[in-house]
Parts: sequence; C-alpha cells; structure tokens
Amino acid sequence: MAIAFGPIISVLRIFDEAKAREFYLDFLACKVDWEHRFAPDLPLYMQISRAGLVLHLSEHHGDGSPGAHVFVETASLDALHAELSGRNYRFNRPSIEERPWKARTLKVIDPFGNQIMFNEDDNKRTGST
Repeated sequence: MAIAFGPIISVLRIFDEAKAREFYLDFLACKVDWEHRFAPDLPLYMQISRAGLVLHLSEHHGDGSPGAHVFVETASLDALHAELSGRNYRFNRPSIEERPWKARTLKVIDPFGNQIMFNEDDNKRTGST
C-alpha cells in the first residue's frame, strides 16, 4: 500500500475567545465548523474553515505555541487583499509583497502573535508552468 497524507490542519493557540472570533470570523471571514469544551467553564477548542483552509483554535495550555507561522497556498491573492482591506480591521492592514521564490504573499497576524502567510505562486497566477 502506498503512503498517502491528508491535508495539514494547524492548531493555533488563542487566549481570548472574543478576540479570536473578531479576527478569524469577522476579519478573515471563516466559519465555525464545530466547538468543544469539556465543561462550560473549561477552555475552548474549535475548528474554523474557509475555501479549503481549515484551522483549529485552542485555549488549552500546551496546544500550539503562540507565535506559530502557517503557510497557506492561495489563489486570487488580489481578491483576498481587496476583501481584507475593505474590512478596515484596526489591528491589521496587510499588504501584498513580491517574494524571491517567484510568489506573492500577504501576511496577517492574529491577536495572539500567530502569523498566517497566504502565498500565491507566480506560475499559478499567470497560468504558466
């Protein structure tokens, strides 16, 4: 049997549910797929997603490390940039940067120091191989 891997799902540490929801749901326009708590007063663990991006957010001590860096292959970076710029989120004003690896990126940083780098390969953007 051949080895096969599924998609990677990053677990990002969060410390404040309201700030996480403002950033991930309102600013990035993700939706909540599911939430879990072992009891009402215990830490939140949730899955969010949007257009193929799936992330786990956790308030649990030891789940993820603040300041993680997630690299996301992306299509339509200009559309994402326009969308995010139009939201006027006061804590993040991302811009597109040209990269030496023949790609463009847009980096956002959540309220907990986690970085998400959206990457669009030049070849995919222009349709060449």
